[in-house]
Amino acid sequence: MRFSVLHESHYRYSAPVRFAPHLLRLNPRPASVWMISRVLTVRPKPVELVDVFDAHGNLITHVAFEGFAEELFVESRFELDTLGVPADDAGDLETYRRNRDSDESVRLFAAEVAAGAQHDPLAFLGALTERLYSIMDRNVRTAGAARSAATTLATREGACRDITVLFLAACRSRGLAARFVSGYQAQSQTPDGQRYLHAWAEVFVPGAGWSAWDPTHGVPVTDGHVALCAAPDQADTMPVEGSYYGPARTATLDFSVRIATT
Repeated sequence: MRFSVLHESHYRYSAPVRFAPHLLRLNPRPASVWMISRVLTVRPKPVELVDVFDAHGNLITHVAFEGFAEELFVESRFELDTLGVPADDAGDLETYRRNRDSDESVRLFAAEVAAGAQHDPLAFLGALTERLYSIMDRNVRTAGAARSAATTLATREGACRDITVLFLAACRSRGLAARFVSGYQAQSQTPDGQRYLHAWAEVFVPGAGWSAWDPTHGVPVTDGHVALCAAPDQADTMPVEGSYYGPARTATLDFSVRIATT
């Protein structure tokens, strides 16, 4: 599928600030796409801008600044074709098996789903995806980290990142290596019709490799998703990460995501 994406992030500060080095996680994962064009614009102009691969195979951009500024503007624009498969690197699977969000209620929930799938890993992933889609009240929450898996399971509602964290915890409780993926999707499918970053999961199944699942929409991931970043936890997939220092008392963020597909 052909994707054209324009993602703008505009941070404004109540007084001039100095920026610490920032990380930008806005590059599509190379192994899962065919890149046609890409332009990254950053203001103020960085004194350093370098693309490097992190420990999880993500192409991230390091930027450094000098001087003071009252705003930070980041625009990522690209056109690409999706290949419809997750990146095929196995990586350190133990990193993705560690269940940092373990809870007995989640373990029992996963065990019930696994029993219904005859304990077959791929059947379990499909059943878990469908089950979460059927029981969850989906919403949009633009700020804040993902909630705990237990909270999302108990309340039966959440944003895509909450549902994905629950999916990961359920998989890890069954001994499966699973990672959080941040990116874009072809269909908006949000109550307000706006576009946002989306979250889903990739799970490593021995003998089959990585497979991708979108429990928020109840489907396996094919060519309708563009993965930007995959990591053990949501915190390591934030699109713009960095700090500032100075007298500013407030900071605001305005963002816009526009996606066209053919």
